Amino acid sequence: MVYKIRVILDSKDSIFRDIEIKEKQTLWNLHLGIKSAFSLQGDDLSMFTLLDEEGIEVKSVPLEDMSDDGDGEIMSDVYLMEAFQKVGDKIQFQYGLIELWEFFCELVEIIDEKPAVNYPITVFRFGNVPLKAPSKSGGSSKAASAVFIDDDFVNLDSDFKDDFDDEFATDDEEDDGYGDDFVDEEDED
Repeated sequence: MVYKIRVILDSKDSIFRDIEIKEKQTLWNLHLGIKSAFSLQGDDLSMFTLLDEEGIEVKSVPLEDMSDDGDGEIMSDVYLMEAFQKVGDKIQFQYGLIELWEFFCELVEIIDEKPAVNYPITVFRFGNVPLKAPSKSGGSSKAASAVFIDDDFVNLDSDFKDDFDDEFATDDEEDDGYGDDFVDEEDED
């Protein structure tokens, strides 16, 4: 059997792909199918999060084992028929570390396998994929942080200089006792 999985990019625009993949393939194969369908470059870290019917996380399945003992479950260990047990089941996919791409995957249909098809295959595309991962706020985070820096830290150097001068001021009349413990061994004789 073949699973038709709708993969929706988490963004303000409607962008999704339908991917067909064999039920006996693994989450690693789906990971490759999503990368291909959305033209994601590189070999960034990625992770599937399996969800229950209420959308609560059941378990996370990373691309590579990062457990201390080295026996953690990875994408190539989990078959699609284990992750998606019935039509309507959902999982979440995250790709990247610095630029985090987030996707929601839903099993929309189970169909018969077609001969001479190399699965996974993208069978439907809707919307244009942005060049960079969409931000959660819907705006550019770099512009917002630049404004924050410009507005709030204009006199940063002078503020710190004043604090430094106040705290470490040297006053000729003030004796703080530093350097009084120095003893010259030759003078003790």
